[in-house]
Amino acid sequence: MLWLAFGLPSGSEWFWIFVVVFLLFGAKKLPELARGVGKALGEFHKAREDFEREIHHSLREPGTGVSSSAEQASSPPSAPTPPPNGVIPREEKKPS
Repeated sequence: MLWLAFGLPSGSEWFWIFVVVFLLFGAKKLPELARGVGKALGEFHKAREDFEREIHHSLREPGTGVSSSAEQASSPPSAPTPPPNGVIPREEKKPS
């Protein structure tokens, strides 16, 4: 993080950085490297948009979300309610 105190590289510094990268990876590997960096940036951008969309979705008004009280009232209960006094009725077996 110390290099941030001096600022970002200027034009001639970028040139030397490119020369060192070119010497390290060679001419054949540079397109693959650039393609990989491009895909990684694209996935990062997509993940960031999905995250922002999810945050905005969760911050919407309470009445407009998926879990509104009207939808909960119309949906069937997920588990059957137990009968009073804890009595569990027996199920009759049908002859097969």
